[in-house]
Amino acid sequence: MTAGFAAWGGFLMAISLIAAIGAQNAFVLRQGIRREHVLAVVLTCALSDAVLIAAGVGGFGLVSAAVPWLGDVMLWGGVAFLVVYGALRFRAAWAGGEALMPAPGGSAPLGKVLATCLVLTWANPHVYLDTVVLLGAISAQYAPHGVAFGVGAATGSLVFFSALGFGARLLAPVFARPRAWVVLEVVVGCTMWAIAAKLAFLA
Repeated sequence: MTAGFAAWGGFLMAISLIAAIGAQNAFVLRQGIRREHVLAVVLTCALSDAVLIAAGVGGFGLVSAAVPWLGDVMLWGGVAFLVVYGALRFRAAWAGGEALMPAPGGSAPLGKVLATCLVLTWANPHVYLDTVVLLGAISAQYAPHGVAFGVGAATGSLVFFSALGFGARLLAPVFARPRAWVVLEVVVGCTMWAIAAKLAFLA
């Protein structure tokens, strides 16, 4: 086994895990369509994943096993945030399409957008399961090229979020219609609540 093979394995594995519809992906898609601070959001998501992947490859999963209550805190904190964020999306949909029209200059402050992005990333238990636990465990199969696997996984994350964030603008003509924005907000809200329910029932 070579380092290149391990890196390619990490790249494909990261994309397969991250590609599932979730709170973070829905947020990146929404920002991409609105064309609001897309580069900052993509980099925030990719760098966050890189840190978590490094922690997983470095054996941070052992810490979670040694501190059993940490998982419960992460789980219920994530559930609470997803419920609130979903409710906000439903409220935005109720406000009507005019309030949801994309603004070329970016109507939301950068700080607020990044704060939401960070919470959706770091308060989501699925993110830890995918990056720290699963990728961390799989990297052991690529020893002694675990670092190459981690680099490949982090690269896969960057490629995926870049494609999602910057590719979303291709949908801009569809979302020029106010009703399409209402539908998107409802779908995002339902996604948030569905994930929260799934996490709560698995607890």
